[in-house]
Amino acid sequence: MRFLLLALALLATPVQAKLSPAEQRIVRTVEAEQDRTVALLERLVNQNSGSLNLPGVEAVGRMMRAELEPLGFTVRWVPMAETGRAGHLVATHRGDGRGKRMLLIGHLDTVFEPDSPFQRFVRKGPGAAEGPGIVDDKGGMAVMVAALRAMHAAGTLRRADIEIVLTGDEEDAGAPIAIARRDLVAAAGRADVALDFEGLAREQGRDMGSIARRGSASWTVTARGRTGHSSGIFGPSMGNGAIYELARILAAFRAELPEPNLTFNVGLVAGGATAELDRNGIRATVTGKTNIVPPLAIARGDLRALSLEQQERVMAKMRDIVGRHLAGTEAEIAFDDGAYPPMAPTEASRALLARLNRVNRDLGLAEMGELDPLKRGAGDIGFVAHLLPGLIGLGAAGERSHAPGETVDLATLPRQAKRAAILMTRLSRD
Repeated sequence: MRFLLLALALLATPVQAKLSPAEQRIVRTVEAEQDRTVALLERLVNQNSGSLNLPGVEAVGRMMRAELEPLGFTVRWVPMAETGRAGHLVATHRGDGRGKRMLLIGHLDTVFEPDSPFQRFVRKGPGAAEGPGIVDDKGGMAVMVAALRAMHAAGTLRRADIEIVLTGDEEDAGAPIAIARRDLVAAAGRADVALDFEGLAREQGRDMGSIARRGSASWTVTARGRTGHSSGIFGPSMGNGAIYELARILAAFRAELPEPNLTFNVGLVAGGATAELDRNGIRATVTGKTNIVPPLAIARGDLRALSLEQQERVMAKMRDIVGRHLAGTEAEIAFDDGAYPPMAPTEASRALLARLNRVNRDLGLAEMGELDPLKRGAGDIGFVAHLLPGLIGLGAAGERSHAPGETVDLATLPRQAKRAAILMTRLSRD
């Protein structure tokens, strides 16, 4: 009901025929400060902040504090030593309390740790640059700051109620996840809309709007069986062995689980006379002989669904498949703590995208279509999507995220900053 009422309110807001004087000032400020925005992006990129580089993540947090405090934000650092991560930056701006309360989401960390050879910002001609995390999500933080600076210069930030949460472990969440995302969820409870400043999605050169993304959960299947001489395989005393039991389970997943908006991947398989995973579950050590029936087999993979209902229903089907058992075997499935919940599409989020498209029309930009959620990975907004509507992808656009050579389209920085600043200005008046 809350989503429906908010959707009606958003749709009922009068269409802006043109930019107001303050909004024109926002546009001029963003354009005039493009070099300043790129310089900030370069400083952010050149500070390594891999999720496990705790001092580096804190250093990026200090850089963002230095940008936000002069704009009137009260900034605090939330340490996360209990989850094994650096912490989060939370910044609050109190307006006049009359408009929509906005939650802005981004993250300080990247996938590139200090031992990565990819470490520096490099210009690639007048319109592009590359560097670790330059799109995901340091480009998003640069867009966020550029938008807030422009609002401040135009006088529209003064009345806006905004809370920013920049997590320090989006790329590799700490555990327990309830503590790691405690502050983000609490901030969502104080807000009316969420604006996520991860990368802008584009299709065939066209900017796309995002109101949904699938979640991500990891699973481990462990199969066990009797062991002994291979001549007894399939017999009444030996049974089928652990590897055949695991193969049965994986084949049944492939045959029985497929449905729209769902994917499930097997990323690691190990089995034999012995099989052991490392502490992080990403490496396996196995031994075995062709004449020994294997007593142990392990598979790890992920599951991506569009709604909590779908995720929970598919998990139940996986448990049922695992529980059927070949003769002489047993198996179990475990879902890891730290799953990223999905963000299902809602009419309230769709109405928010319609508001953004009114901003696009007034800026003379093309309307943004709704991106297929299968084309976005999991992200922090999933933890709060059940509480409030939101938009994803207000950051910069680029290519090769999470890979050496990650590149940003510098022209998308001012375009996205204008969109975000004018949208936030209008939401603050609702």
